[in-house]
Amino acid sequence: MIIVTDALNRERHTDIIDEMYRLRARVFQDRLGWDVKVTDGREFDEFDALDPVYIIALDESGHVVGCMRLLQTTGPHMLSDVFHEILDGEPPLRSAQVWEATRFCVDTERLSRSGRASNSISYVTSEVMIAAFEYGQEAGILDAVAVIDPVMNRVMIRSGNAPYDYLGTAKPMGKVTAMAALMDCSEERVARIREFSGITHDVFTPEHVVRAVFEAAHAPTTHDHLPEALKSYLDEQIAAAGTADELRDAKALAATLATRFSREEDQRYQSVH
Repeated sequence: MIIVTDALNRERHTDIIDEMYRLRARVFQDRLGWDVKVTDGREFDEFDALDPVYIIALDESGHVVGCMRLLQTTGPHMLSDVFHEILDGEPPLRSAQVWEATRFCVDTERLSRSGRASNSISYVTSEVMIAAFEYGQEAGILDAVAVIDPVMNRVMIRSGNAPYDYLGTAKPMGKVTAMAALMDCSEERVARIREFSGITHDVFTPEHVVRAVFEAAHAPTTHDHLPEALKSYLDEQIAAAGTADELRDAKALAATLATRFSREEDQRYQSVH
């Protein structure tokens, strides 16, 4: 499921955005070894303070598993302010109809163990891409520019999302080679990605549905006082939940057993005293 956050609704979804920043830290710093700033387990840079649009994917259990950041090129953005060497001295793109797509990532660790096609790495990647381009169409965006590496370039080509052109030349940037790719926000591009992924439904999920699933996934559990073996079993059931209904049922079981255990403990205490 996809939720889009921007300056208009961001305050309603700060908890989801916070989990997105944590995912970015795990991916860009821990897994990829990028030179990014991480504070308290969250990856956040100066461009996140410029009211960007976030495309955020959540799995059926309510956890953030993918994201992308969209930012207007009329102001500061990464290609003009960080990766300008790629442009070989040419001026950066500046247009209200060209936006920059950055900070794309997916939670490969969580998705690789889900066992569900709708929670696969390829599926979530395609879902985020479809959402970004369809959002762009609605917002009047004609093109997107993205700084990518050769690995991502190959992924995009295989998935029907090949760039139609590149700006400047590829340059070594730290541990990776960076290149600036151009993509049109066209119906044809979206159709190719949908055909590749088999996604035919509307990828955008109503905010109230996303909130309900997310809040169910992150609701505090009350079984910490249970015997360790039983607590471990319940924790495993909660972690293995593949849908919102399964998660709700697992947490309900934990709450029921916790209540029953507390009642029995109280009865034993009263019988002794």
